[in-house]
Amino acid sequence: MKQYFITGTDTEVGKTYVTCQLLQAAQKSSLSAIGYKPIAAGCEQINGEWVNEDALNIQKACSKIRANKAIRITDNNQLKSANENNEESGQTLPLHQINPIALKPAIAPHIAALEEGVALTFDEIARGLDALNAYQPDLLLMEGAGGWRLPLTVGDEYTPTYYLSDVVKTLKMDVILVVGMRLGCLNHALLTAEAIRADGLTIKGWVANDITGNMTRYQENLHSLKAMLPEPLLAEIPYQVAPNDEALFAAIKQIS
Repeated sequence: MKQYFITGTDTEVGKTYVTCQLLQAAQKSSLSAIGYKPIAAGCEQINGEWVNEDALNIQKACSKIRANKAIRITDNNQLKSANENNEESGQTLPLHQINPIALKPAIAPHIAALEEGVALTFDEIARGLDALNAYQPDLLLMEGAGGWRLPLTVGDEYTPTYYLSDVVKTLKMDVILVVGMRLGCLNHALLTAEAIRADGLTIKGWVANDITGNMTRYQENLHSLKAMLPEPLLAEIPYQVAPNDEALFAAIKQIS
């Protein structure tokens, strides 16, 4: 099984869209693929459940779970085989497993968590990852929130600030970087890549996501990124146009 952390050069650069495209391409390549968005801020209540739009899109893009690999989390947080409950195969993954920490306001997650009395901890994120790993997918993509240095708790003179990137470091996950192609992306991409490398992690590759459709000198900027980032360009995602399947299949081949 391969697993990667999906980060971006900023918020609103298309991490979820890229994650979904890769999940779907993996399945077209006959791989089982699951997405995980442990923390999401900005939810609406649907049928009694707080739902984040990005998490919902990831849920739709995931492989159906197979009964012989299914698990559930019991009331006492123990993993248990779904076979013991005669659950059927081909089920959609529960949204609460894809997004265990769903914060209501669409604000910085650490602020939303403080308002709601929720702890953003390594244990909570790792437990959710373990639950999805129990399905034994061929590919698991864990999508971050915001950019690389997303704070989970902001410390003081006695307590250090804890970042989502610290979780990724502890998990030793390789990273896929989504570059939102717009003015300023060169600086954002280079600084983000430098920070990831400085944290001792490997960037498996990067994805150029055209998020405006009207970036001045798009090709020149793309050429510059190719020259300055030593990691491979996995795929280009065009603006509001379905990406080329062959390009996505090539990306899946590089990461699977």
